[in-house]
Amino acid sequence: MSTGTGAQPLPYEGTRVVEFTHMVMGPTCGLVLGDLGAEVIKVEPLQGDATRRLVGSGAGFFSVFNRNKKSLALDAKDPRGKELVLRLVGTADVFSENFKPGTMDKLGFGYAALSQLNPRLVYVSHKGFLPGPYEHRTALDEVVQMMGGLAYMTGPEGRPLRAGTSVNDIMGGMFGAIGAMAALAARERTGRGQEVQSALFENNVFLVAQHMMQFAVTGKAPAPMPSRISAWAVYDVFTVAGGEQIFLAVVSDTQWALFCDAFGLPALKTDPRLASNNLRVAAREWMLPLLRERMAGLHGADIAATFERHGLPYAPITRPQDLLDDPHLLATGGLAPVTVPADASGAGREIETRTALLPLALDGQRLGVREPPPALGQHTDALLHSLGYLDGDIAALREAGVLLPAGR
Repeated sequence: MSTGTGAQPLPYEGTRVVEFTHMVMGPTCGLVLGDLGAEVIKVEPLQGDATRRLVGSGAGFFSVFNRNKKSLALDAKDPRGKELVLRLVGTADVFSENFKPGTMDKLGFGYAALSQLNPRLVYVSHKGFLPGPYEHRTALDEVVQMMGGLAYMTGPEGRPLRAGTSVNDIMGGMFGAIGAMAALAARERTGRGQEVQSALFENNVFLVAQHMMQFAVTGKAPAPMPSRISAWAVYDVFTVAGGEQIFLAVVSDTQWALFCDAFGLPALKTDPRLASNNLRVAAREWMLPLLRERMAGLHGADIAATFERHGLPYAPITRPQDLLDDPHLLATGGLAPVTVPADASGAGREIETRTALLPLALDGQRLGVREPPPALGQHTDALLHSLGYLDGDIAALREAGVLLPAGR
């Protein structure tokens, strides 16, 4: 499998996206469309998207979610900056934003105004909640995980725990992109754009819908994952030699026979109390301690090799940083080289690293990094020239503070 576009044009080449986005949700929408070939223009305030300056768990936000984009930095509150944005929107196919309700309307960039300017425009709004009783609330990924049942299902009893990544922000942006694609397809028939809405809370509800349905069909409240009644007899993390941990799964009767043969457990293989998966689930209380004892003296690499040889599911407990050197990702083009700009690296200098690509391939091709995450305002002059602004016009806008000073 190769990385890149090959001879075939990408699906959304020729599509122009203008985004007023920050943090993760909105930028993810642009990331998906950009990776699929769209020209994505990120309009930033003069101080830049705040994620350029985040530390801690936010230090990777800008670099991951803003590749394959152009940066235009301006003061959109200045009438001259607003006029520039409106001229740009007049050339756009998609407008994407994820600010608080009412913010775009105050700037003059709400759906009603922009659709009147450009009736073919697809307008994507990423919010905390879809319109309704909660829409006035301020939402974050963690907020909706707590109120949407995900944190309850993730942590042990009495200890709600957020998921280990920005699941709602990322998926909310993905659904925004899916909505934009649907609206672009509809435009081919109608000739008109439309408004698309995606929301964190509703995304989270979709994530836990399987547990909602579990209650509906069984009448029993689902237990949090750490204390759930597993559907599978062996589906657990085992501590093995040297304190290493490994996840092992045995999810069918055939796999159970293979597992028992591989690890010398003939008595368990023929025990009538363990003859089926459902019986083994009922026997977990006394069966798992026996299996843990058998695994405890073995090395993780040996267990992994045995599981792989017999086609049994297993997984090492991997840290995110380990994935940068994962042999499968490196061999299949799942990671691509990328340059992180100095104003987003946290180190005050450019950083060369690798980044994860979208988890899909089109006709055997991975969707690569055509352009690294942009420096603040990197494409301002070129974009203004494309809109008919002359060098003197651009200089005057800089002198007036509407654009970044030269050399920034």
